[in-house]
Amino acid sequence: MDKLTALIGAVFVIGGGFAVWQFVGAEDLAVGHSMTPPDTSEIAEGDPIVQVQLPDALSQQAALGKNIFEAKCSECHGENAAGRNGVAPPLVHKIYEPSHHSDMAFVLAAQNGVRAHHWNFGNMPKIEGLTQGDVKMVAAYVRELQRANGIN
Repeated sequence: MDKLTALIGAVFVIGGGFAVWQFVGAEDLAVGHSMTPPDTSEIAEGDPIVQVQLPDALSQQAALGKNIFEAKCSECHGENAAGRNGVAPPLVHKIYEPSHHSDMAFVLAAQNGVRAHHWNFGNMPKIEGLTQGDVKMVAAYVRELQRANGIN
């Protein structure tokens, strides 16, 4: 057997193993993090999921992001990104900390939508009418809310 054939075989074996691990056993291994969403069974449908402490002031970029958030995101993600039970998760939550969900994750979520993977609220549709710059300002707003709530 030549080296190229061996290399191709190894790639298939490794790829197959990864696929099995991803689709069969990954959930048992808490891949990526061990964060679990809070129990929301005691919260009324549509009510905020978390209490959000507001920062004393917002940067200019975050203030613009707040306006965009209120126009495009708050209907689902709630006032001040506190979430709405049964509708959409809070973005002021450790699951969305910068080390786990980068600002680019917010951009991709708005552009493409997101398959439900942390919460049981269903898939997020893509959001029409937002530029990458708009979403980056929304991310700046969310990050300032997160920092005011001890999420770095």
